[in-house]
Amino acid sequence: MTDLPGGRLRLDQWLFHARFFKSRSLAAKQCRARKIRINGEPQTKASAQVAVGDVLTFPKAGRIVVVRIAALGTRRGPAPEARGLYEDLSPPPKSEEKDTAEIPQAVRDKGAGRPTKAHRRAIERLKRLFG
Repeated sequence: MTDLPGGRLRLDQWLFHARFFKSRSLAAKQCRARKIRINGEPQTKASAQVAVGDVLTFPKAGRIVVVRIAALGTRRGPAPEARGLYEDLSPPPKSEEKDTAEIPQAVRDKGAGRPTKAHRRAIERLKRLFG
């Protein structure tokens, strides 16, 4: 978690060190797709320089991640070390429990719905007798 002497690091390297992407090439691909913003400005190059205090915004796992860079890492370390590289500013994710509580659940009467295997066989026998 030490800072580099120059105080700047490549964007793709920092995202890799902070464990947001499994590889630098995946981070670079997101940059080329203009999905990563530094201080609100879309970035197209993975070589863009980041410094402590910069705010990054990017989509990850179906939600928008907003982080402030707290330190520049020198390696891709374990997860607790990586969490020390940033301060998470993202809004809390929507609770799944809250979403399911708002959706009314359908209640089906017993026997109403898809026929069981025994019922299907009985229907087939009736079709053969009267069909």
